[in-house]
Amino acid sequence: MCGICGVVGLRHATPIVFEGLRRLEYRGYDSAGIATLVDGRVERRRAAGKLDNLGRLLEESPLGGTTGIGHTRWATHGAPTACNAHPHGTERVAIVHNGIIENFEALRRELEAVGQVFQTETDSETIALMVDYYLTQGLAPKDAALKTLNRLEGAYAVAMIFAGHEGLMIGACHSAPLAVGYGDGEMFLGSDSLALAPLTRRITYMEDGDCVVITPAGADFMRFDGTPVTRKEQTTALAAGSIGKDGYRHYMEKELHEHPLVIGQTLQRMVDPASRRVMLPEMPFDLASVPRAVITACGSAFYAGMIGRYWLEDIARLPVDIDVASEMRYRNPPLTAGSLGLLISQSGETADTLAALRSLREKAVHILSVLNVEHSTMARESDVVLGTVAGPEISVASTKAFTAQLTVLACLTIATARARGTLDALGEEELVSALLDLPSRAAEVFTQGAAVRRMAQIVAEARDVLYLGRGSMFPVAMEGALKLKEITYIHAEAYAAGEMKHGPISLIDRTVPIVASAPYTPLFDKTLSNLQEAKARGGRLLVFTDTKGAERVSAIAEDMVVLPHVHDFVAPILQTIPVQMLAYEVAVLKGTDVDQPRNLAKSVTVE
Repeated sequence: MCGICGVVGLRHATPIVFEGLRRLEYRGYDSAGIATLVDGRVERRRAAGKLDNLGRLLEESPLGGTTGIGHTRWATHGAPTACNAHPHGTERVAIVHNGIIENFEALRRELEAVGQVFQTETDSETIALMVDYYLTQGLAPKDAALKTLNRLEGAYAVAMIFAGHEGLMIGACHSAPLAVGYGDGEMFLGSDSLALAPLTRRITYMEDGDCVVITPAGADFMRFDGTPVTRKEQTTALAAGSIGKDGYRHYMEKELHEHPLVIGQTLQRMVDPASRRVMLPEMPFDLASVPRAVITACGSAFYAGMIGRYWLEDIARLPVDIDVASEMRYRNPPLTAGSLGLLISQSGETADTLAALRSLREKAVHILSVLNVEHSTMARESDVVLGTVAGPEISVASTKAFTAQLTVLACLTIATARARGTLDALGEEELVSALLDLPSRAAEVFTQGAAVRRMAQIVAEARDVLYLGRGSMFPVAMEGALKLKEITYIHAEAYAAGEMKHGPISLIDRTVPIVASAPYTPLFDKTLSNLQEAKARGGRLLVFTDTKGAERVSAIAEDMVVLPHVHDFVAPILQTIPVQMLAYEVAVLKGTDVDQPRNLAKSVTVE
């Protein structure tokens, strides 16, 4: 989940690489570094902590050269120190690495036995010292790189530069993303197209097991055995200026305010507003004949999948299993051939979800992925992709990508129900109309900012918070609790409201706020009863409801956020926005690092 950026060409490499790392810092911010060739020599600058620390070091000790690689790290092996920061290397080679080398201990012992001396605690240094060893044996850079790559086990992307070889960079990837960018007399390498957006829109996405030799004149692709291959050049639509804060205090605040836009853009891709019909891309399988579905994802995407399960079972009458991706493939569920594997990921590179996809593929299951990155590894390995239109999400805590995923799942539910005959034309028109009304209703949520900030004052003083919800509001509660944990470091747990009296009720006192998602749906009365039980035991109730529910809950709630009343079908999408807003406002009050919370990174590409 680290970030890689590299350049070969005529311009000063360091500022280009540094700005690329700035765009990739969401992938990791424990440490950072850059290596360039200066008069043919490998020189490095590395710093612990965030990228600004590296920036200050570069001001004090500038780094010249026109061939360079850089890295921003999320630590796996070894503490986040300057010594363990990338690039790693010797006087002959420098490398940056994203992923994990699973057999590094055996390789390290082998290298130490032939006299190679390690300076760090990382698995990544093994790559540098093995390439270095082969260089000392007289191999050319490409041959030393290929021989090393064939010894590595694990998931990784790597970039290398070599002393005495100006204008040469070698990249490789296995189960981790890497993209090549094309310029005019210069070439680029990056973990994803976001790093390269200011530099070029001409991109080639490397495939697993690819190695690339890059010079200012172009790129030559090959497999790890040296067999030449051709890879397609594509034009990315990502705009260079798409990661600005646009006047907001944090990326998260900006991305929260983009909820209405991304819901609308996603619907625009999937719904015909004139006919009030969902229009999905052509499927390579028949939704009507799918006997069962299994949904798998990680983090917030998993909670989106839980809501999708409620919808698919209730409206399309499709049996659905759901597992977190990190557990699904180890559970080894029995699946009938022709079942549907539904995978959800913002990046399309999430290691656990990708591993689950490949496990499902082995069971002859149809693969449908809901993704925000159309050229990602998961996209290439899926039978069909339903894309969200969320745009880049820079804040580590996911916000707008979550509601975009829910919007896609809602459309998929309607299309599946239509195919299975459980939803007639009038029913589809009703649900589609509710979806089309959603962007304007989402915009109204932000008029409740003052109420959210009042709640935040109470939550910010707590050490523990309980979140409650019933039915499709239970995953909304889980999403709220996760956001609070991620960016405020307050312990929070979510429970199905009916489960509160089966244990968690013993935790309730005046120091433990209870945050409830309780719109006026058919389950409202049940949730209200649970809240009354909590109130009777001194609970401080903070309730997200709607105009109809507010009339009933106002007597017991200490504070409320009152949203517009919407169709039950879309209520979980709308209810998600204020629980995310609450976490943001609490984080602001506590003064935590909202966009880059400790120990986290955005694109989790290691298991």
